[in-house]
Amino acid sequence: MKPTLFVLAAGMGSRYGGLKQLDGLGPNGETIMDYSIYDAIQAGFGKVVFVIRRVFEQDFRDKIVSKYEGRIPVELCFQDLNSLPAGFTVPEGREKPWGTNHAVLMGKDVIKEPFAVINADDYYGRESFKVLADYLTSIEGTKGNYAMVGYRVCNTLSEGGTVARGVCETNAEGYLTKVTERTKIIREEDGKIRFIEPEGKEELAENTPVSMNMWALTPDYFQYSEEYFVEFLKEHGQELKSEFFIPLVIDKLINSGKATCKVLDTPSKWFGVTYATDRPAVVAKFKELHDTGLYPAKLF
Repeated sequence: MKPTLFVLAAGMGSRYGGLKQLDGLGPNGETIMDYSIYDAIQAGFGKVVFVIRRVFEQDFRDKIVSKYEGRIPVELCFQDLNSLPAGFTVPEGREKPWGTNHAVLMGKDVIKEPFAVINADDYYGRESFKVLADYLTSIEGTKGNYAMVGYRVCNTLSEGGTVARGVCETNAEGYLTKVTERTKIIREEDGKIRFIEPEGKEELAENTPVSMNMWALTPDYFQYSEEYFVEFLKEHGQELKSEFFIPLVIDKLINSGKATCKVLDTPSKWFGVTYATDRPAVVAKFKELHDTGLYPAKLF
């Protein structure tokens, strides 16, 4: 069975009232998602599932899903603030979504095979999808043998300013032991990469693995997530901005011995529009990737 690509797009509504996913960055108006879907097809994924907000459903079907018809099966699921376990309600005044792992939970009824999780607005690179597909194929029929693609921090920076990354620690066998969120990582004028914290700065080695939210999981992950979401809501459910993140669940599973998470190295260079000033460089990069033949003149 071919693995599924699960694309987190629920948080992509633009503050300008439209869908950020529709921002055309390629030579023919291709979106970043288009490149991810194209690369996933080339790597051997068999289905795509998008999690979106229901208010965008028709627009999403018309302008995004329709272009993939005949190339790969597509399903939609929906993240809603009120999608909570029995006995829990949304606190008054909360508008913020419940986070990436809540979005993942929305796929439990439509995903029955090993699956990858990615963000809709990140360019991950062809090699990363191949690494991910090969790993997912190898763990079919198993439980708790998860993985994440660990990007080299030097390949994930923005010229527009600081970036937030999950800095990963691994053991001698290459399994994840800890993810620490660093919200301000930048290459400084002396050429060194550092993260900036209130207590000071600390240098990061060029090849330090960081998480770009690219995971390899099996369906048992949904059951664990449901259990931990109940725990999360008991502790943080009345907070207006608390979020149930994927690394939070992975960390609990690793520390409880219920799962392992292999860190898969990739030479791919991430890019995306973190800042408005990033956009021209991203447009130029996509043009270059077409010009060099990595991508055809028109993706879909």
